[in-house]
Amino acid sequence: MRVLVVGATGVIGTRLVPLLAERGHQVTGTSRSAAKAGQLSSLGAEPAVLDVLDAAAARAVVAQARPDAIIYQSTALSGISFSRNMDRAFGPTNLLRTTGTDNLLAAAGEAGVPRFIAQSFAPFRYAHTGGPVKDETDPLTEPPPSARLMFEAMAHNDRAVTAAGGIALRYGGFYGDQDNAMITAIGKRQFPLIGVGDGVMSFIHLDDAAAATVLALDTEGPAIYNITDDDPAPMRDWLPALARALGAKPPYRVPAWVARLLMGKTLAMMTEARGASNLKAKKELGWTLRYPSWRDGFPAAYGH
Repeated sequence: MRVLVVGATGVIGTRLVPLLAERGHQVTGTSRSAAKAGQLSSLGAEPAVLDVLDAAAARAVVAQARPDAIIYQSTALSGISFSRNMDRAFGPTNLLRTTGTDNLLAAAGEAGVPRFIAQSFAPFRYAHTGGPVKDETDPLTEPPPSARLMFEAMAHNDRAVTAAGGIALRYGGFYGDQDNAMITAIGKRQFPLIGVGDGVMSFIHLDDAAAATVLALDTEGPAIYNITDDDPAPMRDWLPALARALGAKPPYRVPAWVARLLMGKTLAMMTEARGASNLKAKKELGWTLRYPSWRDGFPAAYGH
């Protein structure tokens, strides 16, 4: 296929482009800066510059690339710092998940592009009721006020992509890269274990996420898939293990009532979160994980 990867210089895109090229696909990769053209060429893509928030530019790039499929991976999460107000921290990414998605879908529709795959997110989103692990049919949670726009942007992305017949990939928490705000915070003991650590997290190694994305090209939409590993786990299990893998000291422990004073209603995202099941993705995509569990993936990724 001719595949247009929008956001090709991000943590997924840099892994995705070589996999697509190895399979014989003709890849055009976009970045927001012409300075990254050399990087894209070395990965195996024809470089293009695109600010996806510019609707006219999106139409022009799609028309020029004439893709059979578009894979949308743009975010603005590099160097992000987490705070009580998640809407402020995720503001630029919220725009990419709303206006950017709409612009690219409109361009794809005008050009008659038959396949569209977009990055979505699984952790923290499923309703805080019932069992600890949820699938794609389970209801989503009501977000705290400080993260309302962030949750609405993710929901908009899912709705718009599937309404257009595309596929939304709800990735787990990424690991495998070094430039990661959570990894940095844990290494500095700035990411505490809150209360008894009940909140469940689903992770995914970046290499496994890229592999699943390539397989989604051969799948018909509309569809939503959780792209997570086999081992959703509470914070009390995964956080100390990640600190050990990083060679860091164990995380501090903070009582839930103290954390609530600092984080307000946002705290429930971490203490009541449910994990995400990957059974649908493994069955329908024919996906086999290199790292089925973070228990093996963390040491492999970080070398301690």
